[in-house]
Amino acid sequence: TFFADLRDSSERIQIYVRKDALGDDLFDLFNSTDLGDIIGCEGTLFITKMGEKTIRVSNFTMLTKTLHPLPDKHAGLTDIEQRYRKRYADLIVNPDVRKVFIMRTKIIQAIRNYLNAQGFLEVETPILQPMYGGALARPFVTHHNTLDIPMYLRIADELYLKRLIVGGYEKVWELCKDFRNEGMDRLHNPEFTMIELYWAFADYKDIGNMFEDMIRTVVYEVHGKYKIQVGEHEIDFEKPFTWLPMLDSIKEKTGVDFNELSYDDAKAKVKELKLDIDTDKLINWGKVVEAIWEVTVEPTLIQPTFICDFPIEISPFAKKHRSKKGLTERFELFIATNETGNAFSELNDPVDQLERFIQQGKAIEAGDEEAQPLDDDFITALTYGMPPTGGLGFGVDRLVMMLTNQTTLRDIIFFPQMKEAKEGTVPVSKILTQILDEEER
Repeated sequence: TFFADLRDSSERIQIYVRKDALGDDLFDLFNSTDLGDIIGCEGTLFITKMGEKTIRVSNFTMLTKTLHPLPDKHAGLTDIEQRYRKRYADLIVNPDVRKVFIMRTKIIQAIRNYLNAQGFLEVETPILQPMYGGALARPFVTHHNTLDIPMYLRIADELYLKRLIVGGYEKVWELCKDFRNEGMDRLHNPEFTMIELYWAFADYKDIGNMFEDMIRTVVYEVHGKYKIQVGEHEIDFEKPFTWLPMLDSIKEKTGVDFNELSYDDAKAKVKELKLDIDTDKLINWGKVVEAIWEVTVEPTLIQPTFICDFPIEISPFAKKHRSKKGLTERFELFIATNETGNAFSELNDPVDQLERFIQQGKAIEAGDEEAQPLDDDFITALTYGMPPTGGLGFGVDRLVMMLTNQTTLRDIIFFPQMKEAKEGTVPVSKILTQILDEEER
């Protein structure tokens, strides 16, 4: 006679096994079960003296025998690398991990419901593209054998979604997989999930107001409250988000108005302020401003803050600011020091866009691997006329990481990109092949 636990994807229940109820053969078979075996039980439900619902087993079936022993219930699967490499085992033994991924699905569904309610049309655009663009990033490159041309995994959806705005749609969005051939850390995975949306006859302020409302709505729908813990900080999503121009934020921290400085003077000021920045790689004024901001301001942004009005040199697809020379109508939303979204009043002037591409081409020649190549077809699309448009892109993975209070993207991506496994690991297939060979002999 003994008690055991059965667990499925949602809950556990206790079972009560007696030899006289099962018979010798079934009891012996049950006695040989291991942690992780998948079984089916029949019996009657009763309540123990301790008040626990329990099944008195009258029959059972071995459905699947586990060949690989699972970690015991006390130690669990604690090796971080093994958890990521063998997510299936991680999900079996760590119920809290399963809950995080269920929360991820609920967050995405809440976003989809919100955008649908706002009248946005969900669309699909190419993942494999003849020209990469829409973001400052290095692409993954492949080759199309039939067409005999290089192809790229998309780094962003922007340029194709804007083509749809040109085509007459007023509100479009896409939940997409994007790929950037760059480093890996707790905030970056080469393959990641994005949402991009475009709204005709809107600007970046309209987009910001909608984005704020969407995040507030999603937080409440998922958590049932507006204040949640993110790391060591309590984030209040009920209060209005702050709007803070980038140059104003730098001036608050350094006392310097970089809008009044030339490129050379700005680089000199970096040294004067003794900031840990390598100015040799900063090829224009906008890059200098961005680097200074990243060091002095970004680490201080805890409560939801829209950093807005970026330099034109680092915003090749954003419209020039209507009143601030050298700047664009662009914002990035920061929460708990992490970027959570990037938006523009979209550039819709084909001549201005071509000039930006030319500047990006010069940046490529100067060694900037993240600069944008000229996309002639996109320029052609703009010549057909794109209405004033607001656009937004945000990383779903980072938003999920924040709303589930995780510290790394690897904890909210089922199968994150990993380095090659260490040498010396014996493949399971080799072990099973040896067993089959022995059985044949």
